[in-house]
Amino acid sequence: MIRHFTIHTARRTALRRGGVVVEFALTAPVFFIFLLSAFEFGWLNVIRHTADNAAYEAARNAMVPGATSAEALARANEILKIVGTRAASVTVSPETIDVDTREVTVTVDVPMDRNSLILPRFTKKTMIHSSSTLRTERAEN
Repeated sequence: MIRHFTIHTARRTALRRGGVVVEFALTAPVFFIFLLSAFEFGWLNVIRHTADNAAYEAARNAMVPGATSAEALARANEILKIVGTRAASVTVSPETIDVDTREVTVTVDVPMDRNSLILPRFTKKTMIHSSSTLRTERAEN
């Protein structure tokens, strides 16, 4: 009787192992898709916040008297370089900042097809756009 019990238990254990393999085969792809998606959208969020910060810091740099658009452009690219963005486009408007300039606008565009972490297929057409407009600190005439 004891022998019959151990054979029955061994057979049940073998059946459970087969069930575990089937359950893993069904759930693992879904789990890994969620995991990779979380990494990808987390990275997209990092790029978005970096673009926002680069536009703002560059506009802050350009708003003070004596600043140039080249300095603002360099500041934005310096911040974007921290996280390693590729193919980012930074524009400063107006191109020439003089004493009559009242507002400075810095625009940052980052294409996600060149900055995707895992699968650029899902973010291929996504362009992260950030813009910051600040009033300059010029004396009123």
